Amino acid sequence: MADADSTVLLFFQEPERDKWFKGDRYLKRLVKPAYSRMAHKAGVTGFAVWYKLLVTSLRYSGYTVRTNDFRYARSNPRHPVGIIGYPIILKDWALPNPAILGPALFDHPKLAPSLMEDPRFRSYIVTCEWMLDVFSDSYPRHTLKLWNAGIDTEREWPNTAGDAKNVDILIYDKIRWQRERMVPELLDPIRRFAVEQGLTYEVLRYGKYAYADYKKALSRSRLMVFLCEHETQGMAYQEAMASNVPIVAWDPGWWADPNRLRLGVGPIRTTSVPYFDHRCGTTFRTAAEFRRAFASAWSNLSTFRPREFVEERLSLEQSARTYASAYFEAANRRDEC
Repeated sequence: MADADSTVLLFFQEPERDKWFKGDRYLKRLVKPAYSRMAHKAGVTGFAVWYKLLVTSLRYSGYTVRTNDFRYARSNPRHPVGIIGYPIILKDWALPNPAILGPALFDHPKLAPSLMEDPRFRSYIVTCEWMLDVFSDSYPRHTLKLWNAGIDTEREWPNTAGDAKNVDILIYDKIRWQRERMVPELLDPIRRFAVEQGLTYEVLRYGKYAYADYKKALSRSRLMVFLCEHETQGMAYQEAMASNVPIVAWDPGWWADPNRLRLGVGPIRTTSVPYFDHRCGTTFRTAAEFRRAFASAWSNLSTFRPREFVEERLSLEQSARTYASAYFEAANRRDEC
């Protein structure tokens, strides 16, 4: 590839917030590794994971990625840029370059209804079909591009099917809202069910474990129960599938984010497993349906091929190809509204 044709300019910024006391965001800059351990998590947000995986997929496919290189962008004002992360990055955005926005930024178009009226902003990335439907109601359909992060099945997420398995059920707890109601109504009955059936289980709660511990948990688990109201991609369950661990997913079907009330939007159809088919496992909508879904998955455990699905639909190559197509198209297309 020629250099100009293979260079991708990405801009990413996370907001800094005080957590424990006023001004501690400045301390975090100096001692971020130690702070991350204190916070009981890997130290990155979901938006940062998207950014990292995008960079990985592009470099894996041979592209040169420049991060936050304002000088290069100003010197090449016709070269496209990719803007990723939190809305704060768009505040006083001054680069004249044609831009592709996302992944991330906004959960709903009502948070920035006039965003795509800026002639510099050529495309907006959404990461699943249900988000495409949501944004199509407000943004011009031709500006929306469907993209997903890629899963590295070679170096990061190997096939664990041949590993020694001593945990029957890995329960992944990502219940985000109304936990005071949903834990006793959903999580606790699943625990009791495992005990009644004589099955071994572990529970991992989102944001409360180390990355390496999750990989080890997958290697010793036969099946994962995934508990989350909805996902725009769902890296955790896809990493499990890449490890060849089948999924039993809670999929209630509706947008549960409390922001829906502030935005004044009606019911929105969603899913917790936006990339999924019969090879991956089973789903259930209510706690009452769990036993049926689990029994179906457990009796057919050896027939699932979740890793095959990931290799076909969620590869690094596919992710880079999809993003690069939208990215370089941004330099050539003019607004069609």
